[in-house]
Amino acid sequence: MKIRAWILSINLLVVGISFVSAQKQFSNPILSSGADPYSTYHDGYYYYTHTMQNKLVLWKTKNLADLKNAERKTVWTAPKGTMYSHDIWAPEFHFINNKWYVYFAADDGNNDTHRMYVLENNSEDPFKGTFEFKGKIAAETDKWAIDGNVFSYKNQLYMIWSGWEGDVNGQQNIYIAKMKNPLEIEGDRVLISKPTYPWELHGSLHDDINPPQVNVNEGPQFLEHKDRIFIVFSASGCWTDHYSLGILSFEGTSLLDADSWVKSKEPIFQQSKSNQVFAPGHNSFFKSPNGEEDWILYHDNSNPCDGCGEKRSPRMQKISWDENGFPVIGIPAKEGVLLDIPAE
Repeated sequence: MKIRAWILSINLLVVGISFVSAQKQFSNPILSSGADPYSTYHDGYYYYTHTMQNKLVLWKTKNLADLKNAERKTVWTAPKGTMYSHDIWAPEFHFINNKWYVYFAADDGNNDTHRMYVLENNSEDPFKGTFEFKGKIAAETDKWAIDGNVFSYKNQLYMIWSGWEGDVNGQQNIYIAKMKNPLEIEGDRVLISKPTYPWELHGSLHDDINPPQVNVNEGPQFLEHKDRIFIVFSASGCWTDHYSLGILSFEGTSLLDADSWVKSKEPIFQQSKSNQVFAPGHNSFFKSPNGEEDWILYHDNSNPCDGCGEKRSPRMQKISWDENGFPVIGIPAKEGVLLDIPAE
């Protein structure tokens, strides 16, 4: 009996150690499916979301690596028969001036009508109150637009997004504009990036594919580190394995001056065939709970040629910074490899 009790104690100890280890480590993907992942940290919780096509869903957790067990809530479902009933892409929840706002792109079932829209919730807890539809948010040049990201710089709100120059599909550029308030853009947009380098043109009009697709810059994300300002964006078609991340560095005096933005000549994050990770892109950034670490959220595919569908899954990994203050993301972590959770 003593031997059995001893063996039982050892087994319980091993289980306990494994449980603690599981709480301190994780492996990608953090969900089985979910494109365009985004999170906001507020009052001790991460509020996470991703593209759900016809609704807005919010996850609430203290540990983004444990999204599978997070509380979740559908906060808004698109009404039928409107200009924003379909193809709800890349939502972002932001806490601004003690209110919650969610920005997203949507259309009426025809991709040509894609525009950005915004909802507002007066509750400090986004799981409470009501997200009220406030309408379209657009620059004076109101053209096709997706992937809006809102940020504050020197106490001024800005929005960056991916859009068409005119009314015909063919190229997606990155634009920036000043915001009058969380619900309105002030003035017109400024073009700060368009696809030009070979790594930005895979799956595009310049590739020998049939049918030809568009040149793509999309998914822009603001990133600030010490005295450096960046915009990280996705390039090439998401339907190709070459979907990757590029970076614009702010080298001027005005965010609205196109010449102030300098683009990297090479991607800073791309597929890793050796790690079986393909088409990593549409990222966002977040801080660890202790505020000391910088992390990237992104989606990718586990197999080549999986395209832009539901096989894309959210991943996360810690980033570092080089001696010039530029982000160093490395290569996408292999699925199933244990990583330490963000520092608490």
